[in-house]
Amino acid sequence: MDKNSIDPAMSIPAFYAGQSIFLTGATGFLGKVYIEKILRSCPDVREIFILMRPKKGINLNERLEKMLNLPLYDKLRKEQPANFKKLILVSGDTSQENLGLSTIDRQMLIERVTIIIHNAASVKFNDSLKYAIFTNTRSTRDVCIFAESMKNLIALVYVSTAYTHLDNPFIEEKTYPPIADWRKMIKVAESLDEHILSIFTAKCLNNIPNTYIFSKNLAEGVIQEYSSFLPCAIVRPSVVVNSLRDPIPGWIDNFNGPLGLLAAGGKGLLPILYASNKTSHNNIPVDTVINTIILVTWKLGLTTFTPQSTCFVVNCTCPNEKSILFQEVCNIGVKILEDIPLEGVLWTRNTLFVQNLITYYTLTILWNILPAIIIDSVLKLSGHKPMLLGLKKKIYVANRALEHFTFNEWKFDNANSRRLISLVPSSDNREMFSNDLSDVDIEKYIRNGLIGIKKYLLHEDMNRLDAAKTHCKRVDRFVATFKTIIAIACAF
Repeated sequence: MDKNSIDPAMSIPAFYAGQSIFLTGATGFLGKVYIEKILRSCPDVREIFILMRPKKGINLNERLEKMLNLPLYDKLRKEQPANFKKLILVSGDTSQENLGLSTIDRQMLIERVTIIIHNAASVKFNDSLKYAIFTNTRSTRDVCIFAESMKNLIALVYVSTAYTHLDNPFIEEKTYPPIADWRKMIKVAESLDEHILSIFTAKCLNNIPNTYIFSKNLAEGVIQEYSSFLPCAIVRPSVVVNSLRDPIPGWIDNFNGPLGLLAAGGKGLLPILYASNKTSHNNIPVDTVINTIILVTWKLGLTTFTPQSTCFVVNCTCPNEKSILFQEVCNIGVKILEDIPLEGVLWTRNTLFVQNLITYYTLTILWNILPAIIIDSVLKLSGHKPMLLGLKKKIYVANRALEHFTFNEWKFDNANSRRLISLVPSSDNREMFSNDLSDVDIEKYIRNGLIGIKKYLLHEDMNRLDAAKTHCKRVDRFVATFKTIIAIACAF
């Protein structure tokens, strides 16, 4: 049968055949995996326009070439090497008004784009309010304004976060009223300078824990309003972590989330953690998120848009019944790290959960600051660069930034997410684009994630495990001796 005659409703790759996609956030964790999946699994896609920001000392082509050399793209390189040519670079910047697009590029996109995936965001919790609003809120408004002028648009999918509405212990798959008027907040960010705006940040945020959540909340308000004029959907991932299976198990390119904390613990950098040991955390594999975005776009593109249409919302979260305590994740991680230790370990790998702030401060000084000062002094005397105290400070700042999430938990409705895969008629497509996590082996998944961190982030050789284990034993003996000396000194 001619592949062009296949009903797009019956086949996801057939739906994407001939589509022109505009992707923001292409160089981020989700963006990289989205590009790989579409080019490999929907090989007849017409093109993917990727918005990329110029960087000092490296042009766009060099940035793209460096990205495409990652092991993430090895499978695509083997199966669909010609499809790399379908990536079209577009110079732009989501922190700039109108996405920083040139007139020529803007007109080209208006003529050709059929699908928009607005995935770009600054995910830093400590961004200034001005930058967060420009990058996360104003860019969403500008994408929507841009989309209104596109001649053949069938879907605009906004990638949000499952934590935009933290005042609700149970988060439904629906739009919620934004925390503030997004138009006024954009005007405030544009008219006030950084210093003045920083003074009002705490008042603006109210009970929102950081500028990231605040600006993403406002962005959902933008999408909600424009969904009256455009075919819009919101995908809300929880904490995005390593891939489950596609294109390779354990792929990861950042230290964000629980595996980053496990990696810090595995290096001996996290003896204490300010967190509840009774709180479960919701994490979602990156390939599950990408499959969900692909499915949502497919459903949205096949649905006839009317002004009465409501914004389709999907909570891309791990099923509530599959969530486990973060303490349990750490216990599993410590056990795995005994078998697959990280290299260059500096201290013991156990992490104590502390829920009292005064106790946390005290132990931070005793177990983090003092040992770091001693080890850095030894490094300095031996001619090496001291670095441990700086690392400990970064970990401390990150821990405090996450405390709202380490002491609270939320439940999520994901009926729309479960229903999506049931709409796919082909069993091959259901397997290829699965977002089902009901049968995930958690221990195996964490193991693959730690191997991914070891290989792809720390660039450690899996053939050097014996040497790493020997080093860990030496460190354990040193720490035991150090603690004994301190105990004796305290006794006298």
